[in-house]
Amino acid sequence: DELLYRAVRDSNKPKFLTDDISLFQGIMGDVFSGTKEPIATYPELEAAIEKHAVENKLQCVEAFKIKCIQLYEMTTVRHGMMMVGPTGGGKSSVRTVLQAAITESKGGIQEFDRVRVYAINPKSIKMGQLYGEADLQSGEWTDGIASVMVRHCSNPDTEETTVHEDHVKWIYFDGPVDAIWIENMNTVLDDNKKLCLNSGEIIQLSDTMRIMFEVEDL
Repeated sequence: DELLYRAVRDSNKPKFLTDDISLFQGIMGDVFSGTKEPIATYPELEAAIEKHAVENKLQCVEAFKIKCIQLYEMTTVRHGMMMVGPTGGGKSSVRTVLQAAITESKGGIQEFDRVRVYAINPKSIKMGQLYGEADLQSGEWTDGIASVMVRHCSNPDTEETTVHEDHVKWIYFDGPVDAIWIENMNTVLDDNKKLCLNSGEIIQLSDTMRIMFEVEDL
């Protein structure tokens, strides 16, 4: 019961606003009546979060640490996720501190590995530059930035880039989401975990890849 409780909580609680959390906890208490809420602890990770928050000139208040832990737990159960909040709300700081904390904790008591972040603003370039496009005259295909990043992360060239397959890779779309460019991510974010390009190429995500979005609202 505790494992199921934790799985349901970890994959749902970070989605809710403050006002909805008490309602969610009440429902969980009814569904898992008599089951004490399991509390996961990550002593190495929490210590590293506090250290890197200070190094980034941030105050590691409890709410900030909780968001870092929630994002980490979300990466263990989902391959696609969004960080939602206003400018200045701490989204980028959570990402930066957590990446450094997980990377530093690798090889310790708990299972962590090096995290690499590949960030891009999808609205700063054209669709063809994002996913790739074919020249209308020659028919020659030119790769886009996102397709190159996904291909590199799914099958890294270790000799050339020093990126290993077991490194955790976060492909991080930092910018507004709209129906135009996000449509190509449908098969990436569902259970297929594949990026399908107009060239006919299909790139399969590896188990160590996560797709993240940083947006102001939904």
